[in-house]
Amino acid sequence: MTDRRVVVVTGGGTGIGRAIAEWFAAEDAEVVITGRREAVLGKVASERVRPVVADMSVPNDILRLAAEVRDRYGRVDVLVNNAGYLLPVTLAEPAAGAAALAEMLAVHLIGPYRLTAELAPLLARPGGRVINIASIAAATGGSGAGAAQGYAAAKAGLIGLTAGMARELGPQGITVNAVAPGFVADTEFTADFGPARVTQLVGQTVTGQAGSPADVAAAVGHLAGASAGWVTGQVLHVNGGALFAR
Repeated sequence: MTDRRVVVVTGGGTGIGRAIAEWFAAEDAEVVITGRREAVLGKVASERVRPVVADMSVPNDILRLAAEVRDRYGRVDVLVNNAGYLLPVTLAEPAAGAAALAEMLAVHLIGPYRLTAELAPLLARPGGRVINIASIAAATGGSGAGAAQGYAAAKAGLIGLTAGMARELGPQGITVNAVAPGFVADTEFTADFGPARVTQLVGQTVTGQAGSPADVAAAVGHLAGASAGWVTGQVLHVNGGALFAR
């Protein structure tokens, strides 16, 4: 058991998830990170960051993770549902598209539901925080035709799930919010974006620059803080002005 805040970050081995984990570790929290690749998680592990190999689309992995957190810490102060990746879904290939869509829903929507449900009994009351990492794609459909239909659909569902969980957990003193990043550079997720695509995405912002994992981590840190205790069921867009009024 510990007197420090206990934070669980899925997909914490790279990019946005790693930045979030390191933000909380710098705030002296005890952080549990998950991912599918042990070697990648090991590069983030430290005195304050504990890696657990787990795939958020696999129910038994979620049960094992929840049991480990319960046995080691006895509670959770902040849960960040961040794990995810992108598979192309296009109407031109119905069979492959449907399979990819099912996988995207399993990772980005069903996984966060299952993990939140398993950890809900451990969330601090009052003061617990659940923060779901959504995406600008939930509103735009993605940055190219067929590129992110499944991802966009899953992230839109995650925003709806955020609102529903906020209603259920709010009376218990737990807030549930989403952060929806726009284009974030320097991540595995965007590493294969070519120069033309990067120029296009940056050009859609009013700031004229890409986001960084640290930008998203700062937004998550705000929602996890005491000053955001009256903020719940909301989507905080972090996109450099590529999308307004959502």
